[in-house]
Amino acid sequence: MNHRNLRTAMRVGMLPAGIAIALAPAFASAQEAAAPQATTLDRIEVTGSRIRQASLETAQPVISLSRADIQKQGFTSVADIVQNISTAGSPAISRADALASGEEVGGQYVDLRNLGPQRTLVLLDGKRMGISSGGYSDLASIPTSVVERIEVLTDGASAIYGSDAIAGVINIITRKNFDGAEAGAYIGQYDQGDGEKQVYNFLLGSTGDRSSVMLGVEYTKEEPVFAKDREFTASPNGRYHPVPTLNANGTVTAHGWSASSQWGTLIDADGNRWTVDRDGDPRNFADYHPTDGLNDYANANQQMFLQTGIERRSIFANGSYDLTDNIRFKSDVLYTDREALQQIAGYPYQSAAYETMLSGDSYYNPLGEDVDFIRRTWEMPRQTRSELTTYRFSGGFEGSFDFADRPWDWDVGYVYNQNKGVKTSTGNLFIPNVANAVGPSFLDTDGVVKCGTNTPNGVIEGCVPWNPLAPLGSNAPGNLNDQALLAYLFLPSHDTSETTTKIYSANLSGVLTELPAGDLSMAVGVEHRKEEASYEPDALNQSGLSTDLAGAPTRGGYSLDEIYLEFNVPILADVPFAKELSFDVAGRYSDYDTFGDTINSKFGLKWKPIDDLLVRGTYATGFRAPTVADLYGGTGQTFDSFTDPCDSSFGLAIHNASVAARCAADGVPANFRQQASGGVAATGPGSQSNYAFESGSNPELMPETSKTYTLGVVYSPGWVEGLDISLDWWKIRIDDVIAAESVTSILNQCYVLDIASACDRFDRGTAGARSVNQVTEVTRTLINGGYQETAGYDIGVAYRLPETAFGQFRIDWKSTYVDYLEYKRDSEAQTPVEQRTGWVTGDWGGNFRIRSNMNLDWSKGDFGASWTARYYSGMKEPCTYNEECNLPDFVSSYTQVSPTRSVGSNTFHDMQVRYNTPWNATVSVGANNVFDHEGPVMYSQPNSNFAYYGGFDIGRFYYLKYQQRF
Repeated sequence: MNHRNLRTAMRVGMLPAGIAIALAPAFASAQEAAAPQATTLDRIEVTGSRIRQASLETAQPVISLSRADIQKQGFTSVADIVQNISTAGSPAISRADALASGEEVGGQYVDLRNLGPQRTLVLLDGKRMGISSGGYSDLASIPTSVVERIEVLTDGASAIYGSDAIAGVINIITRKNFDGAEAGAYIGQYDQGDGEKQVYNFLLGSTGDRSSVMLGVEYTKEEPVFAKDREFTASPNGRYHPVPTLNANGTVTAHGWSASSQWGTLIDADGNRWTVDRDGDPRNFADYHPTDGLNDYANANQQMFLQTGIERRSIFANGSYDLTDNIRFKSDVLYTDREALQQIAGYPYQSAAYETMLSGDSYYNPLGEDVDFIRRTWEMPRQTRSELTTYRFSGGFEGSFDFADRPWDWDVGYVYNQNKGVKTSTGNLFIPNVANAVGPSFLDTDGVVKCGTNTPNGVIEGCVPWNPLAPLGSNAPGNLNDQALLAYLFLPSHDTSETTTKIYSANLSGVLTELPAGDLSMAVGVEHRKEEASYEPDALNQSGLSTDLAGAPTRGGYSLDEIYLEFNVPILADVPFAKELSFDVAGRYSDYDTFGDTINSKFGLKWKPIDDLLVRGTYATGFRAPTVADLYGGTGQTFDSFTDPCDSSFGLAIHNASVAARCAADGVPANFRQQASGGVAATGPGSQSNYAFESGSNPELMPETSKTYTLGVVYSPGWVEGLDISLDWWKIRIDDVIAAESVTSILNQCYVLDIASACDRFDRGTAGARSVNQVTEVTRTLINGGYQETAGYDIGVAYRLPETAFGQFRIDWKSTYVDYLEYKRDSEAQTPVEQRTGWVTGDWGGNFRIRSNMNLDWSKGDFGASWTARYYSGMKEPCTYNEECNLPDFVSSYTQVSPTRSVGSNTFHDMQVRYNTPWNATVSVGANNVFDHEGPVMYSQPNSNFAYYGGFDIGRFYYLKYQQRF
């Protein structure tokens, strides 16, 4: 809700906010004495409508989180707070997505209804936030200390707000007219002693009769958490299947699987693999033994972050000044600087993939002939530091006037939002330098091994020879403990990004006439918006000469002009069976310079047959325009995680004779094993590819279109004061979905569904190659595919019990039940509909049928306490291990016979105790996940790169919060 405590209002103008904020107190001091007292209006603007009205009850369902609600939680960012409402889906890029790459990594995004974060519109004080080139809005860029409340509209609103509001709208409303000062501190950590979080903020404001100014600063630092420090992520396939763990001295204490050796593996001419003995001489082949696939491999999870580290610095200021009794200037500015740090294990380098064999003339070659090798560069973990700086300015004029004795509001304004990012990556090898370092080398007369040949002008200047067969921790020459060698092999890269949003808008709303049932109101407005974005990978990455993923630049933009019209029409009032009956009708025309124009509409019904009962419903059409990345993103490489249905260990071929026959017809042998990263056999579905695949944009894309339906009731019985019960049914269908097919989907279309055209979309390695029968090439582009549809129910119960001698008790219980969530990837008749509700896969993430949150709050005098239970229903995933396959005969319409594993529901409990001190402070002590509950092992790695759902708590978290008011 956007309160308009103003005589009359409108937003115009583009004056710098900083000037307004600086000058407001000066103007105020000169004019406050003579200024007449303002008369405030009781009309407010509720998220989902542009028409100001006195009632908070509207035709559309809105979830509101007050500042008091936020303070009672132990979460530190706006994104974390919104992520925990029941209508939110899985985290888009969770902090457990250690292998995620791209411009958006490091931000925090919210995905309503599991329809994608790019289909949820984020507003700041009713105006659009800036977005990445892919359409993501980073909610964590807004400091929590300046938030007054958060409103979540859970139906489509394209007619009101334009593109992207398909799944809903999140409107973050900041504090206004703040007078005084506040300082706060928050500190906490997991009971394992890691993941420390610190938040410090300060707020200062002054409000006079004609002016208001507020300044808030906030600093947040969240330390990373290593996967090795949690039992459920210490091994790639979870706690039930442990793999090697390195001691401090570099020896293996447990055996099992890994991606590649950190000791260095030599591959002879017959394809046999050899590894040097622990205390052996890597230059003496007699000290080698055949690699056993167990003790000689490393556990990559030992170096990976389970939770990325984040550091944020934010400054927010807003100000307003009443120029006259009827015109006010308002502005706000936001500056946020965010750094996020990811870490994954050292690169699993394979010489065959880059044609950089260890030369037979290398001083370090034990065989004296060219050989391939594999070496995980454990000494140099890969790190990515993502820095993003946000600059935002919003300013304008607003006012009001009376026309024919009826009130009207107007505003004109300007929004400028810029995000500038830098991604610095380390730990990837520069291939030309590797070729030199493992090429010919010799021991010179000065006792130093040098690259090149012992001939005049044969030395390669600047080159440092590398012995990739020297084991971890070895002091042998040419090992990766040599800082000069590290500097030569590993060159850092710097990717840059920039997105800019510019919005000019004007709005007018008011009462047209008075009808027997009330005021006929309307709102009309125009908007011009321009989006520009660029993403520039480092020249090193563009060249393809690094082991980092190759990528091409993204650069482009689009502009649009829009006009909307909305009417609120009262039909009946204060008659039998219609204490109130009204309609809300809206339409929006949008004209894009990329694809043309579109018209979207919305119809809402509000009916109160009796005072205690509200019936509401909406129908809306919506759209999402292709983003800059969708249209102009360059082709890039990805090491996709996928499941080959022909795999003889976990592929569908072992359960389905038809699939096995198609694999055999394609030349794939019955004992085929999918190759995972590092060149070893994959141990389960969803394994990361050993080969880079390509994906790209499509400038011919058209917008997605949607239809949204809602119907609900709100019951507030007069005979039970303080009780509100709501039930809303919703349905959203999106057509022409902008989609990039997954590798797994393409393979399933070929082998499972027998779609011949899909078999031409990938290549397998030819006979005689090291990649024989492996999927080595897949190229995907974005398409306007089939459709996505979901439906379900939102249930809410809020009850403020009568105050007793024991204090005041409140209950707030919100639940979301998803009836179905289905997805059709393209418009081909043979392609089946994927039923995702209750399922989790690496492609889909987590799709819970039920999410439910119950909060119990108690207060008495200066003391208070709250208890929250967060419930997630159980899920299914494809079986990985036969001994854990509890639904072996499950049949799916999508995968036919599909042995399935089912896991149960999970509930996490949070608590907080608070005390309001005599010196005007509040001290809160709490714990999230009080009972240290762990979610189940999920081998499909939903929303993470570990066998664990990326949205679940990773331990018990204690915190202390202190807020001082002055």
